[in-house]
Amino acid sequence: MMQQTIDQIRQGRVRRHHRFTFVTVLLAGLTLSLSVVMIMLGNTVYPFADVVRVLLGEEVPGARFAVGVLRLPRLLAGLFAGAAFGAAGTVFQTMLRNPLANPNVIGITTGSSAAAVFSIVVLQASEAVISIASVVGGLLTVLVIYLLSKGASFSIGRLVLVGIGIQAMLSAVINYLLLISRQQDVAMAMRWLTGSLNGVKLDELPPLMVTVGIGLPVLLVYSRQLEMLELGEMTATSLGINTNQTRIVLLLASVLMLALATATTGPIAFIAFLAGPIAKRLAGPGHSSIIPAVFVGMLIVLAADLIGQFAFTARYPAGVITGIIGAPYLLYLLIRMNRKGDL
Repeated sequence: MMQQTIDQIRQGRVRRHHRFTFVTVLLAGLTLSLSVVMIMLGNTVYPFADVVRVLLGEEVPGARFAVGVLRLPRLLAGLFAGAAFGAAGTVFQTMLRNPLANPNVIGITTGSSAAAVFSIVVLQASEAVISIASVVGGLLTVLVIYLLSKGASFSIGRLVLVGIGIQAMLSAVINYLLLISRQQDVAMAMRWLTGSLNGVKLDELPPLMVTVGIGLPVLLVYSRQLEMLELGEMTATSLGINTNQTRIVLLLASVLMLALATATTGPIAFIAFLAGPIAKRLAGPGHSSIIPAVFVGMLIVLAADLIGQFAFTARYPAGVITGIIGAPYLLYLLIRMNRKGDL
């Protein structure tokens, strides 16, 4: 009987591992396929061979500018921003054990945007200063939310409510800044509010790429501790996890990735909100969902950008498309949590 139970447990573990591997490979394949479509497709569709030649540094008339200057930076921005939003959103939702506790809803990306818009409208700052302000704004927002929600003991519900309040306040600040801004600053500021891959230049991407290249491995190293935190404060502590240190590391890595992604593309709506739940549903239990969430985040950003460019007579930023997708899901989640008594 004991051996039969052990065999069933082992078989269940193998099935979960196979499912996780299959889903991860499938998502990676879909991401690669969509990347190829995105870099080939435009006003002029270039053959895959010409795209490869451009990427290898050859001079291909017409394709050199369209692929190397316009489409490649757009693609890389979508991939790295999607990875940052997807991974960071999953970390917040898992660590705080609440699907509403994601950077969009609790105001972290809004803090980055508010700092960026302030730098544009009031300081008339350069792009480098705007990016730095976005990072600082995101970090300060996290600090304020944490301090206001700390109380006598850490409370997830209190943190979410404080974050929603901070998000509303920062949105009001952004609206005021737009009212007093000069006309020529409005277009640039709106990029930070809608989220878009338009106009991204290759020399703007290294900070985001380096941050994701460092932050993502840190999240993966701490993925086991993250799973323990999902079990609750007392359980994680009893299992030997230094909860405060783990939270600080996870928060810093996640917020830096979020802030740099926001500084590059603006706060593309609901990516951090949608990627984690979709990844968990597809990959199933038993493994960290960070890597699947990275691919889901990439897929949503690239798909939203392609839909915004080619599905309508007018062109829309990726953030508009993701907002249309994410808003109904948010309402559904609020209704479901209210019925279960989680709100």
